[in-house]
Amino acid sequence: MSSWFWLAISALAWAGAVWSAPPQRVELAYDISRNGLRIAEVVYLLEHDGSRYQITETSKGRGVLALRGTIRRTSRGLVSPQGLKPLEFVDERTGRNTARALIDWNAKTVTQQYQGEPSVEPLPAQAHDRLAFAFDFAFAPPRRGEVAFDVLNGRGQSRHVYTPGGRGRIKTPLGEFEAVLYVRGPPDDRTELWLAVERGLLPVRIVVTEKDGTRFEQVVTKITPP
Repeated sequence: MSSWFWLAISALAWAGAVWSAPPQRVELAYDISRNGLRIAEVVYLLEHDGSRYQITETSKGRGVLALRGTIRRTSRGLVSPQGLKPLEFVDERTGRNTARALIDWNAKTVTQQYQGEPSVEPLPAQAHDRLAFAFDFAFAPPRRGEVAFDVLNGRGQSRHVYTPGGRGRIKTPLGEFEAVLYVRGPPDDRTELWLAVERGLLPVRIVVTEKDGTRFEQVVTKITPP
Protein backbone atom coordinates (compact mmCIF):
# COMPACT_ATOMS: atom_id res chain seq x y z
CA MET A 1 0.00 0.00 0.00
CA SER A 2 1.06 3.60 -0.54
CA SER A 3 2.32 6.03 2.10
CA TRP A 4 -0.32 7.27 4.47
CA PHE A 5 -0.94 10.75 5.73
CA TRP A 6 -1.37 9.79 9.37
CA LEU A 7 2.40 9.89 9.87
CA ALA A 8 2.10 13.66 9.76
CA ILE A 9 0.14 13.70 13.00
CA SER A 10 1.67 10.71 14.77
CA ALA A 11 3.27 12.92 17.40
CA LEU A 12 -0.01 14.49 18.47
CA ALA A 13 -0.44 14.54 22.24
CA TRP A 14 -3.67 12.86 23.35
CA ALA A 15 -4.79 13.45 26.92
CA GLY A 16 -1.23 13.82 28.12
CA ALA A 17 0.24 10.89 26.15
CA VAL A 18 1.64 10.52 22.64
CA TRP A 19 -1.02 9.39 20.16
CA SER A 20 -0.20 7.68 16.88
CA ALA A 21 -2.39 6.08 14.23
CA PRO A 22 -2.44 2.30 13.69
CA PRO A 23 -0.11 0.64 11.17
CA GLN A 24 -1.25 0.13 7.59
CA ARG A 25 -1.84 -3.52 8.40
CA VAL A 26 -2.53 -4.81 11.89
CA GLU A 27 -4.10 -8.01 13.15
CA LEU A 28 -5.74 -8.23 16.58
CA ALA A 29 -6.89 -11.44 18.26
CA TYR A 30 -9.27 -11.51 21.24
CA ASP A 31 -10.78 -14.01 23.65
CA ILE A 32 -14.49 -13.59 24.38
CA SER A 33 -15.91 -14.76 27.70
CA ARG A 34 -19.41 -14.95 29.15
CA ASN A 35 -19.52 -14.56 32.93
CA GLY A 36 -15.85 -15.54 33.06
CA LEU A 37 -16.11 -18.61 30.79
CA ARG A 38 -14.32 -18.47 27.43
CA ILE A 39 -16.86 -19.00 24.66
CA ALA A 40 -15.23 -17.73 21.46
CA GLU A 41 -12.23 -16.21 19.80
CA VAL A 42 -12.26 -13.42 17.26
CA VAL A 43 -9.63 -11.99 14.92
CA TYR A 44 -9.71 -8.56 13.25
CA LEU A 45 -7.56 -7.63 10.28
CA LEU A 46 -7.32 -3.88 9.70
CA GLU A 47 -5.77 -2.63 6.46
CA HIS A 48 -5.61 0.95 5.21
CA ASP A 49 -3.53 3.28 3.04
CA GLY A 50 -4.64 6.62 4.47
CA SER A 51 -7.48 7.03 1.98
CA ARG A 52 -9.27 3.67 2.05
CA TYR A 53 -9.63 0.95 4.64
CA GLN A 54 -10.91 -2.58 5.08
CA ILE A 55 -11.63 -4.39 8.33
CA THR A 56 -12.30 -8.12 8.36
CA GLU A 57 -13.61 -9.90 11.45
CA THR A 58 -13.61 -13.69 11.77
CA SER A 59 -15.02 -15.34 14.89
CA LYS A 60 -15.65 -18.90 15.95
CA GLY A 61 -17.17 -20.36 19.08
CA ARG A 62 -15.39 -22.74 21.45
CA GLY A 63 -16.66 -26.12 22.63
CA VAL A 64 -20.27 -26.83 21.68
CA LEU A 65 -20.57 -23.27 20.34
CA ALA A 66 -18.10 -24.24 17.60
CA LEU A 67 -20.93 -26.28 16.05
CA ARG A 68 -22.67 -23.05 15.11
CA GLY A 69 -20.00 -22.37 12.52
CA THR A 70 -18.19 -19.12 11.86
CA ILE A 71 -19.05 -15.44 11.59
CA ARG A 72 -17.29 -13.25 9.05
CA ARG A 73 -17.93 -9.53 8.89
CA THR A 74 -16.32 -7.07 6.51
CA SER A 75 -16.35 -3.28 6.47
CA ARG A 76 -14.73 -1.29 3.72
CA GLY A 77 -14.75 2.40 3.00
CA LEU A 78 -12.92 5.70 3.13
CA VAL A 79 -10.50 7.28 5.59
CA SER A 80 -11.43 10.95 6.02
CA PRO A 81 -10.05 13.71 8.25
CA GLN A 82 -13.09 13.10 10.51
CA GLY A 83 -12.53 9.33 10.73
CA LEU A 84 -13.78 6.24 8.93
CA LYS A 85 -16.63 6.51 6.40
CA PRO A 86 -17.98 3.04 5.60
CA LEU A 87 -19.20 2.26 2.09
CA GLU A 88 -20.13 -1.39 2.49
CA PHE A 89 -20.75 -3.71 5.44
CA VAL A 90 -21.28 -7.46 5.03
CA ASP A 91 -22.23 -9.94 7.77
CA GLU A 92 -21.94 -13.61 6.79
CA ARG A 93 -22.83 -16.41 9.21
CA THR A 94 -23.04 -20.15 8.85
CA GLY A 95 -26.65 -21.20 8.24
CA ARG A 96 -28.04 -17.66 7.94
CA ASN A 97 -28.77 -15.17 5.21
CA THR A 98 -26.09 -12.60 4.53
CA ALA A 99 -26.80 -9.10 5.85
CA ARG A 100 -25.48 -6.19 3.82
CA ALA A 101 -25.47 -2.39 4.12
CA LEU A 102 -24.40 -0.12 1.24
CA ILE A 103 -23.82 3.55 2.06
CA ASP A 104 -24.01 6.29 -0.59
CA TRP A 105 -22.59 9.45 0.98
CA ASN A 106 -23.37 11.57 -2.11
CA ALA A 107 -27.02 10.53 -2.34
CA LYS A 108 -27.25 10.40 1.47
CA THR A 109 -28.92 6.99 1.40
CA VAL A 110 -28.27 3.54 2.85
CA THR A 111 -29.44 0.33 1.23
CA GLN A 112 -29.84 -2.57 3.65
CA GLN A 113 -30.73 -6.17 2.89
CA TYR A 114 -31.05 -9.26 5.05
CA GLN A 115 -34.16 -11.18 4.02
CA GLY A 116 -36.33 -10.19 1.09
CA GLU A 117 -35.89 -7.13 -1.07
CA PRO A 118 -33.34 -4.38 -0.32
CA SER A 119 -34.58 -1.39 1.65
CA VAL A 120 -33.39 2.11 0.75
CA GLU A 121 -33.51 4.65 3.59
CA PRO A 122 -32.21 8.15 4.33
CA LEU A 123 -28.67 8.12 5.67
CA PRO A 124 -28.57 8.96 9.41
CA ALA A 125 -26.43 11.87 10.54
CA GLN A 126 -23.64 9.86 12.19
CA ALA A 127 -23.78 6.80 9.96
CA HIS A 128 -21.39 3.99 10.76
CA ASP A 129 -21.49 0.22 10.69
CA ARG A 130 -21.56 -2.60 13.21
CA LEU A 131 -17.91 -3.50 12.72
CA ALA A 132 -15.95 -0.32 12.10
CA PHE A 133 -17.29 2.10 14.73
CA ALA A 134 -15.00 0.75 17.49
CA PHE A 135 -11.98 1.41 15.25
CA ASP A 136 -13.11 4.91 14.34
CA PHE A 137 -11.43 6.35 17.44
CA ALA A 138 -8.05 5.36 15.98
CA PHE A 139 -8.61 7.46 12.85
CA ALA A 140 -10.65 10.45 14.04
CA PRO A 141 -9.19 13.58 15.61
CA PRO A 142 -8.79 13.24 19.40
CA ARG A 143 -12.15 13.40 21.17
CA ARG A 144 -12.83 14.69 24.66
CA GLY A 145 -16.61 14.81 24.73
CA GLU A 146 -19.63 12.71 23.81
CA VAL A 147 -19.36 10.58 20.66
CA ALA A 148 -22.47 9.38 18.76
CA PHE A 149 -22.79 6.68 16.10
CA ASP A 150 -25.82 5.61 14.06
CA VAL A 151 -24.81 1.98 13.66
CA LEU A 152 -26.01 0.07 10.57
CA ASN A 153 -25.85 -3.73 10.36
CA GLY A 154 -27.74 -4.66 7.20
CA ARG A 155 -30.94 -5.39 9.14
CA GLY A 156 -31.57 -2.03 10.74
CA GLN A 157 -29.90 0.72 12.72
CA SER A 158 -29.38 1.75 16.33
CA ARG A 159 -27.97 4.86 17.96
CA HIS A 160 -24.92 4.46 20.17
CA VAL A 161 -23.78 7.36 22.35
CA TYR A 162 -20.49 7.04 24.22
CA THR A 163 -19.19 9.37 26.91
CA PRO A 164 -15.65 9.63 28.30
CA GLY A 165 -15.13 7.49 31.41
CA GLY A 166 -11.59 8.39 32.39
CA ARG A 167 -8.35 6.54 31.86
CA GLY A 168 -6.11 4.05 33.58
CA ARG A 169 -3.93 0.99 33.16
CA ILE A 170 -5.68 -2.26 32.33
CA LYS A 171 -4.30 -5.80 32.38
CA THR A 172 -4.49 -8.13 29.38
CA PRO A 173 -2.70 -11.34 28.36
CA LEU A 174 -0.33 -9.04 26.42
CA GLY A 175 0.49 -7.05 29.55
CA GLU A 176 -0.72 -3.70 30.80
CA PHE A 177 -1.92 -0.86 28.59
CA GLU A 178 -2.51 2.79 29.34
CA ALA A 179 -6.08 3.13 28.08
CA VAL A 180 -8.92 5.61 27.81
CA LEU A 181 -12.47 4.50 28.53
CA TYR A 182 -15.68 5.33 26.66
CA VAL A 183 -18.97 4.22 28.17
CA ARG A 184 -22.41 3.63 26.75
CA GLY A 185 -25.53 3.21 28.88
CA PRO A 186 -26.32 2.92 32.62
CA PRO A 187 -24.53 0.43 34.92
CA ASP A 188 -27.15 -2.32 34.42
CA ASP A 189 -27.04 -2.12 30.59
CA ARG A 190 -23.57 -0.88 29.85
CA THR A 191 -20.84 -1.13 27.21
CA GLU A 192 -17.24 -0.19 27.96
CA LEU A 193 -14.66 0.48 25.24
CA TRP A 194 -11.07 0.51 26.50
CA LEU A 195 -8.72 2.06 23.90
CA ALA A 196 -4.95 1.69 24.22
CA VAL A 197 -3.21 5.07 23.98
CA GLU A 198 0.18 3.63 23.02
CA ARG A 199 -1.44 1.51 20.28
CA GLY A 200 -3.15 4.32 18.42
CA LEU A 201 -6.45 4.03 20.35
CA LEU A 202 -7.15 0.51 19.13
CA PRO A 203 -9.68 -1.35 21.31
CA VAL A 204 -7.98 -3.76 23.71
CA ARG A 205 -10.90 -4.53 26.03
CA ILE A 206 -14.66 -4.39 25.51
CA VAL A 207 -17.09 -5.19 28.32
CA VAL A 208 -20.86 -5.55 27.89
CA THR A 209 -23.10 -5.90 30.92
CA GLU A 210 -26.72 -6.78 30.12
CA LYS A 211 -29.82 -5.99 32.17
CA ASP A 212 -30.02 -9.53 33.57
CA GLY A 213 -26.44 -9.26 34.86
CA THR A 214 -24.83 -11.31 32.09
CA ARG A 215 -21.33 -10.02 31.44
CA PHE A 216 -19.47 -10.43 28.16
CA GLU A 217 -15.81 -9.49 27.97
CA GLN A 218 -13.57 -9.25 24.91
CA VAL A 219 -9.85 -8.96 25.72
CA VAL A 220 -6.95 -8.68 23.33
CA THR A 221 -4.52 -11.63 23.29
CA LYS A 222 -2.34 -10.77 20.30
CA ILE A 223 -1.43 -7.76 18.20
CA THR A 224 0.60 -8.20 15.02
CA PRO A 225 2.92 -6.41 14.47
CA PRO A 226 3.70 -6.21 18.22
